[in-house]
Amino acid sequence: MNLVKQLFQRRELLLILVQRNLKIRYKNSALGFLWSLLTPALMILMYACFAKILKFSDGADYLPFLVAGIVIWQFTAGCMNDSLQAIVGNTNLVKKVAFPRIILPLSTAFANGVNFLLTLIVLIVYLMLAGVFSYTNIYWLIPAVIMQLMLCIGICCICSVSNVFFRDTEHIIGIGSLAWFFLSPVFYRIPMQTSAVTSVLGLSEASQFQGIVFLNPMTGILGLYRAALMENQLPVPVGVSLWWLFASAGVCLALFIAGLIAIHKGDKSFGDVL
Repeated sequence: MNLVKQLFQRRELLLILVQRNLKIRYKNSALGFLWSLLTPALMILMYACFAKILKFSDGADYLPFLVAGIVIWQFTAGCMNDSLQAIVGNTNLVKKVAFPRIILPLSTAFANGVNFLLTLIVLIVYLMLAGVFSYTNIYWLIPAVIMQLMLCIGICCICSVSNVFFRDTEHIIGIGSLAWFFLSPVFYRIPMQTSAVTSVLGLSEASQFQGIVFLNPMTGILGLYRAALMENQLPVPVGVSLWWLFASAGVCLALFIAGLIAIHKGDKSFGDVL
């Protein structure tokens, strides 16, 4: 509760840093914030062209499925990359001003969150035009957003603190994010992921332990977003209990708490190390 009180008292600083992070993203750009809308639109157009040329055959909805996965993934990836400079890039502020240091990674997560919301609008419009948008299960969007925001805040805190004490963090994150991307069902469907786990672990296809893939929080998050926005999409594969979504939620919460602890433990040493 003390942290919440401190953040409320410093809410103006948080807002200023979020605005600054957004402005830096489009500094000296003629179109400014319009790039938040143009970038996903151009990305969708690019994938549509490649889909036409390569003749994707994994269902008529594969292109919207792929685009949705990439848009959602980019929020997480953006937080990982930007968080590296959240504290290190604000050395003067850390040394000269007394404030809750968690504001720095928070501002990074929130700035990426604002950009993601703008991108999400473009995604929804695209899904409508593609004829695959559905609001029947739109309620899944609430846990999806909450889980991804917790995950991204935790990642921002952990990565920003780690980069203060271990400058190799930047290289680790580069390799780790690529591995995480391929281990998450961004460009393939969750049943393919569970089938791979079943094969590797020698499990029965009817085994509920297929749901172990949801220990990767992005599996649950991607499943929830697609179920919320697209027709005929389920948050978990047929035969896997919905309770496995709590595994993804639990990992998100654990990383969120770990991030808060990391900021608290490292706070007193930031000035000396930097």
